[in-house]
Parts: sequence; C-alpha cells; structure tokens
Amino acid sequence: MKAVKGMRWWMISLVTVGLIVNYLARNTLSVSAATIMEQLHVTTQQYSYVVVAWQVCYALVQPVAGYVLDALGTKIGFAIFAAAWSLACAATALATGWQSLALFRGILGVAEAAGIPGGVKASSEWFPAKERSVAIGWFNIGSSVGALLAPPLVVWAILRGSWEWAFVIVGVLGLVWTVLWLAFYKHPKQQKRLSAAERDYIVSGQEDQGGSNGIAKKANWKEIVVSRNFWSIAIPRFLSEPAWQTFNAWIPLYMATERHMNLKEIALFAWLPFLAADLGCVLGGYLSPFFHKYCNVSLFTSRKMVMAFGSLCMIGPACIGLAVSPYTAIALFCVGGFAHQTLSGALYSITSDMFDRNEVATATGLGGMSGYLGATLFTLLFGFLVTRIGYNPLFVLLALFDIVGAVVLCFVAKERRETALPVGQLQTSA
Repeated sequence: MKAVKGMRWWMISLVTVGLIVNYLARNTLSVSAATIMEQLHVTTQQYSYVVVAWQVCYALVQPVAGYVLDALGTKIGFAIFAAAWSLACAATALATGWQSLALFRGILGVAEAAGIPGGVKASSEWFPAKERSVAIGWFNIGSSVGALLAPPLVVWAILRGSWEWAFVIVGVLGLVWTVLWLAFYKHPKQQKRLSAAERDYIVSGQEDQGGSNGIAKKANWKEIVVSRNFWSIAIPRFLSEPAWQTFNAWIPLYMATERHMNLKEIALFAWLPFLAADLGCVLGGYLSPFFHKYCNVSLFTSRKMVMAFGSLCMIGPACIGLAVSPYTAIALFCVGGFAHQTLSGALYSITSDMFDRNEVATATGLGGMSGYLGATLFTLLFGFLVTRIGYNPLFVLLALFDIVGAVVLCFVAKERRETALPVGQLQTSA
C-alpha cells in the first residue's frame, strides 16, 4: 500500500474537525440564548444554571473520559463519546423549559468531556515532543472554529426555521464525523499508509516511556493527583478556564443586552473573537519552538514563556469597560480570544511533556476537571453579580486569574529528564 506523505498531519486534521463539531455543539446554545430565553421564558439567572449544568458534568466526567480513552484506545473511546455528544445535542431540540434544557446540556457535557483529552492523546501518539505544541495548536483551533461557525449557522437556522433546527443540524454533523473517525483514524502502529521514514521520525522524537521490560506503566489516578507537576497545570487550568467559558457562553448575550446589537449584527460580529482565537491556537503552537530556538531556552521553558505571553494579553478584555463603541468591545474580545487560546495550547503541550502517553489523557482529563470546576464557580458568581455590578469588573477579574495562573505554572512545573531537548536543538522533520 502506497505511503502518504505527512500522515501525522492528516491524522491531526481529522482530530481538528472533531473538535470543530464538539465546540459547535456547545456554542449553539450561547448564540441562540436570547431567542430561547424569550420563547421558553428563561431568566438570566436560570440561563446561568443551564450553563453550569453543562460545566459541572463536563468537569466531573473529564477524568473518567480520559481514563476510558487510555483504557479503550483513542479510536474506539473517542468514537463512543462523539456519537453520544451528537445525540445529546440533537435531543436539546426537545427542551420545553430551563430545567429540561439544563438536563440535555448536562448530558452533552458528559459526552463532550472526551474532546480535549482525546486530542492531546492523539497528538502524543502521532508527534515527536518538539512538534507536539504545533500539533496541539492546530487541533485546538477546532475549539475556536466551532465557536466561530456557530453564530452564522445558528442565526441562519433560527431565521429559516427555529432554534430547535440548529441543535438537530449540529447533532447530525457530529454523527457524520464519528463515521469518518472510525473509518480513517488508526494508531501509528496500525497505519499501513505511514512511511517507514515518518514512523522512525515520530518514534525517535518521543519520550522513552517503557519500563525496564519495555512495557509502559498503566495510568494511575492517585500517582497523577499527588504529583507536583499535576498541580502545576491543575491550578492554572482552574484559574484560566473561566475566561474561555465566559467568552463562549456570554459574548452574544452581552452584545445583545449591553451593546444593543440585534440578531443579524450578532451573526456578523460575534464570531470575530473566535477567529482571533484560531490565530492564538496556531501562533501559540509555533511560539514554543520559536522561543526554544531564538531565546536559547529549553523546550519546556519555551512552553512557560508562551503561557506568560498569553496571560499578559488578557489585559485587553479587562479594558472592555473603557470601550465606548460596540465594535471596540468586539475588538477587545478578539484580544481575549487570542490570548486564551495561546496560553491554553501551552498548558496542553506541557501536560503532554510531563506525563506518559498512556496516562496523558487521564492527566488532561483531571486537569480539565479542575479547569471546569473553576469555570462553574465563576459562572455561578457571574450569573449572580452581573445584574448587580455589571460585566466590566468581572472581565478585569478574568485577566487577573490568568496572570496568577501563569505565575504558578512558571514556578511549580518541573521538567522530566527524558522530555528535555538540548537548548536550541531543532531536528529536520520527515
């Protein structure tokens, strides 16, 4: 069978499409929120409960999803969760009030919990350590592309039919991707179209993760949780995730209620912060090898530098309260989207550096649980305070969270010896 050049990039492209559908499903609600709240008579406080239902389920199930992926393998495990989130998304069309809406969103959160752990695990299987931040940056672009596509798709569905149709359409897209995933994704060991040269390049650039008998150890939750390196990512995830979840759940509603944009204006402009987030995903991935080479630092230190850079950029959305024009507010949201996805990619890359391939999904899931617990607590606070003190002080608080998270990462995370590359060393790719 003829080998395909750059097979690892085809595999990560398939993961990226899956993340696009994953985030399209979760952002369908935020775009249709104003319409749903009016038709189902949902208050702002009740809407925050619906958002929290998704976040709590997503947070609690992420470690379980990661463990299932490590146990069943990336292909089968990811497919099971993808089919489940697609059906849950479509079923949201049956909601008749905020309670049933919260129920369906909770089920969606359970199923979508495998998205990021699955992507990180696939990256650790298919890429050498020095390229992993780039690969994670490209698959992480799916999160913002999904959010970017949601406004025009959902508004189109509402104007042409109803808000229910938006959820059904996205659910069908998820099932189509699940079929494609089962048909095309394979581990490098089973991929017959992977050339010998590319296989050697991937394997030679990965960490030695076998024991004395050549068999990698199994994932152990207790060992992960008690490790210093886990907390070096769990605390920054707890502090940084509230920003991204706030952007996903509240931007369209903020633009409608505070900046008085109508539905068509939201469709025209609400996707721009997620386009900027796409740039953050890609640039953040390439910043790590850039800093590694030109700042004469280790690859691991370069990941920390990317995290610090992204957190400082969060000062942009902290200044939204100073913006007079709604278009300036959108521009500052764009800075925030760029900032968060830049630092988020760095956190995922560091996770893949610090944990073995057969435990990286579990570690990512546990870190994700920490992140979404932080997002849940902040959403509850947000829903309570937004009607009392307004949005602006809360946007400032999000920036402070990210800066503190970057400080924690820089001082707590320690590099494993086997992941280290000599300062400035960049190999020629296959």
